[in-house]
Amino acid sequence: MENSLIKGSIVKAIKNNIGISILLVFSVCGVVFTSLIPPQILKHIIDYNLVPKKPDKLLFLAIIYIGVLIFVAVFDFVKEVLLTVLGQKITKEIRIKMMEKLEKINAGFFSSNSSGAVVSRFTNDVDAINSLFTSGIIGMMIDCFKIIGIVISIWIFSGKLGIITLILLPIIYGITRIFQRRMLKAQIENRILVGRVNNHISESLKNVQMIKSYSKENYMEKIYTKHLLDNYKTIEKVNFYDSIFSPIIQLIRATVIGFIVVLSSKQLNYLGISLGMVAASIELISNLFAPIENLGMELQNIQKALSGIRRVDDFYNESEDDFKKNELKIEHIIPLREDVRLAFNEVSFKYEDGNDVLQGINLNLKSNEKVTFVGRTGVGKSTLFKLAMGLLKPSKGSITINGIDVYQIPNSEKRKIFGYVGQSFHIINGTVAEQISLQDHNITRKQIEDALEFVGLMDYIATLENGMDTKVTSDTLFSQGQKQLLAIARAIVTDPPILLFDEITANLDSITEEKIVSVLQKASQAHTILSISHRLSSMITSDTVVILEKGRVKSAGSPEELLQKDEWYRSHIELEKLTWS
Repeated sequence: MENSLIKGSIVKAIKNNIGISILLVFSVCGVVFTSLIPPQILKHIIDYNLVPKKPDKLLFLAIIYIGVLIFVAVFDFVKEVLLTVLGQKITKEIRIKMMEKLEKINAGFFSSNSSGAVVSRFTNDVDAINSLFTSGIIGMMIDCFKIIGIVISIWIFSGKLGIITLILLPIIYGITRIFQRRMLKAQIENRILVGRVNNHISESLKNVQMIKSYSKENYMEKIYTKHLLDNYKTIEKVNFYDSIFSPIIQLIRATVIGFIVVLSSKQLNYLGISLGMVAASIELISNLFAPIENLGMELQNIQKALSGIRRVDDFYNESEDDFKKNELKIEHIIPLREDVRLAFNEVSFKYEDGNDVLQGINLNLKSNEKVTFVGRTGVGKSTLFKLAMGLLKPSKGSITINGIDVYQIPNSEKRKIFGYVGQSFHIINGTVAEQISLQDHNITRKQIEDALEFVGLMDYIATLENGMDTKVTSDTLFSQGQKQLLAIARAIVTDPPILLFDEITANLDSITEEKIVSVLQKASQAHTILSISHRLSSMITSDTVVILEKGRVKSAGSPEELLQKDEWYRSHIELEKLTWS
């Protein structure tokens, strides 16, 4: 709770909803105090109306008794509503702060954390924090006050009965916690096994053709049956604990009530209390079980919430960009379009402590130069592109455009400088035009049309129901090749001086690949081009080819020079010619 994110979100939510907060405190007090009144009214009814047989005020007291119970229910309802409302406002504030943090966080964070793990922090962990307030701390406070109030009320009736109640508390709590822990363990096992069952069904449906082709139906059914039986066993455990817990608590309650009645009988009269006090004590002790049971669940929720807080704290403490990205503009970085000098200055990079992915990269690119990076898988080609666009910060050295560190360029300016095309095209929720603009209102419709015309997609898009305004609701609207053309259009729509192509023909057939390469050749005429090619023979015309090996520049030069001096390059070119001839 010491973290400024959690504390700040709570304080802000309470300040912005001071009326709700005050009403919540009032309803909590109302729940605690009104729940202690009915046993006192019951005592009064028995001792002053039923035993002396004076029924003159009995109807009035009965109405008061029912009225107080209604008040208890109303206060409890209002408390639950206000807790839910305030809890949601707190979680909203936490998620807003987390999103603000996400915009500032170092891009290296996403290299070691999957999208699923990040989403889990925004959803599951924040929901766990929400439970800290809705069914955790406040619920625990209410139940503790109820227990204290009940014990004090019983102690006023009889000190001996108060001692019995105090002895009873740890026994009930201990039994409750034992069952809750065993049920929680069984429920966790059940969730894991349900996940395995669901995953097996999903995998079976996904690979049904292969399963049938290799006659593996019996094998898959056997595994499914095993997962299902294991799941049923955990369900049986949960049902067993759930079924015997309630009778045990009921038996303890009945035993205690019987014990009190025996001790209060005329023969023993050990407690020395009236009949009304006996009835009130029985009701109070009966009411004692519910808050004790709730305490166990609330402690469990608090433990989950603390785990969520730690994970959110870890996220909020992730390193941010260590400079202000709000001053540089493209006109300061590239005053003249024909003067774009991209330099890699002793660049080294590692994702975590250990071996460098890249080591001592030195390159100087001139305006409109075409450079292709080649090398085996895993040598750091894609990482080099992320560094070039300022998404990652080098461990050592720097990458500059006209002497300005690319890592210091504001993200809002990067799209005007860099156009990136990867191996796949990610569809967003929107129209065809918005697939290109990414809903950037600074990009005009004319720019979108020009980009689509450039890549040769306008004729196809004209056949769609609403042209560029057609909603893209599925991946089937465009073929794989068309998606890559859309990716190129998205990259060039702002006419950036530097284009980066990351193996964009890797998943295409040869005919589609030729079409994409021809578009790339056209796009390369007035841009500085950095490309990664999986096939040397299909790469766009390059001024320079850079061969990477073990994170270093093994060799660099024109394609003609490398054919003469680099055995690896020459052998791969010859091998590809044989393969595709």
